[in-house]
Amino acid sequence: MTAARRGKRWIEEWDPEDEAFWAGGGERIARRNLWFSVLSEHIGFSVWSLWSVMVLFMGPEYGVDPAGKFFLVAMPTLVGGVLRVPYTFAVARFGGRNWTVLSAAMLLVPTVLAAFVMAPGTSYSTFLVVAALTGVGGGNFASSMTNINSFYPLRKKGWALGLNAGGGNIGVPVIQLLGLLVIGTAGAAHPRIVLGIYLPLIVIAAVCAALFMDNLAPVTNDTGAAKEAARDPHTWIMSLLYIGTFGSFIGYSFAFGLVLQNQFAQTPLQAASLTFIGPLLGSLIRPVGGKLADRFGGARITLGNFAAMGAATAVVITASVQKSLPVFLVGFIALFVLTGLGNGSTYKMIPAIFQAKAVSRGLPGEAAAAYGRRLSGAAMGLIGAVGAVGGLGINLAFRQAFMTGGSGTPAFVSFLAFYALCAAVTWAVYLRRPAPEAQPRTDEAPRPAYAEV
Repeated sequence: MTAARRGKRWIEEWDPEDEAFWAGGGERIARRNLWFSVLSEHIGFSVWSLWSVMVLFMGPEYGVDPAGKFFLVAMPTLVGGVLRVPYTFAVARFGGRNWTVLSAAMLLVPTVLAAFVMAPGTSYSTFLVVAALTGVGGGNFASSMTNINSFYPLRKKGWALGLNAGGGNIGVPVIQLLGLLVIGTAGAAHPRIVLGIYLPLIVIAAVCAALFMDNLAPVTNDTGAAKEAARDPHTWIMSLLYIGTFGSFIGYSFAFGLVLQNQFAQTPLQAASLTFIGPLLGSLIRPVGGKLADRFGGARITLGNFAAMGAATAVVITASVQKSLPVFLVGFIALFVLTGLGNGSTYKMIPAIFQAKAVSRGLPGEAAAAYGRRLSGAAMGLIGAVGAVGGLGINLAFRQAFMTGGSGTPAFVSFLAFYALCAAVTWAVYLRRPAPEAQPRTDEAPRPAYAEV
């Protein structure tokens, strides 16, 4: 296998944990791959959220009701979430650089098709198929994070992965800002301008990946770790929590404009002028959640974050009932900020949880760290996929609420209940004091088993 991989863009030996190797050129190579990975993932997120913008251009002449539009923006979240699993394994199978080139080029398909179908008279089923195809942009996150994770040493992963994720997430507000610019200048009858701008950007991302990125030959798929991670209950517990954070972020990002149009009678231009604010703030603050988790423990930050999300949701429900747009915006944008913080804190919990499990089983320091890296790397792909599918639940809840009651209030009530569940699970599993018989026999006061994760 190694011989078959030899070539100009294949790196046969890679040891970022060796400080001499890192200082002697490894860091420069890793940084170059990081920047162009961010570019490709950024464009991928923009394409993934394309239909959150396209629906703002779809006036009455398109013949699609609010429930239909919510279902349209739900399709990419479903497909993108499912694709995150195979995309996670594609990096080791094809090479990080090779897969980045291919996955970036694949973004041309839904973008070109959208340019053809965005016109009154197109059937709803056609819109659904094309919207579903934009899910390939959601898969890019998983392969990009897996690839960059392999380039960086453990001491640098938090910064590198945070920058990679944040740079990708900002693709959501960027395309929404572009939609605002087009609607504000050319009008709501010209959605193809947005698509025409992104077509060359996709080509640039693919070409840059081909010219400047590298494949790592030592990276291989560990199917045993994947199976072990899938059997571990912590993988599914963290998947639930990630639904509450990232699922909320992507679901709200896709639905925000539609909620403003249908609940507060905002015009496409008015809605577009507001939709980018929440995703932008949520993307920028994600690294802060990770830093807070480093200092105070991920479980503590996540628990407090879910409590705050519940409070913000209560504000949104009150504003929704009273039809107060200013209060609604304050609560909803606060939700975006909190989803960003939670994205950072939950993602930081994953490796710490598996390392804590290894320590509890008696593994020594480096062996415990190696176990944590192995299992957490496998679990992240699955957790990321489930979390993304959570965005589907957000949009389907809005669809049902507006279809039956003409208001998003019932959906927000269900979200409040879910955040309460996430808070309870976080406390019960990671912060509640262990049973007396599980306590170590020392003079120290009892500590929650996972309080530091």
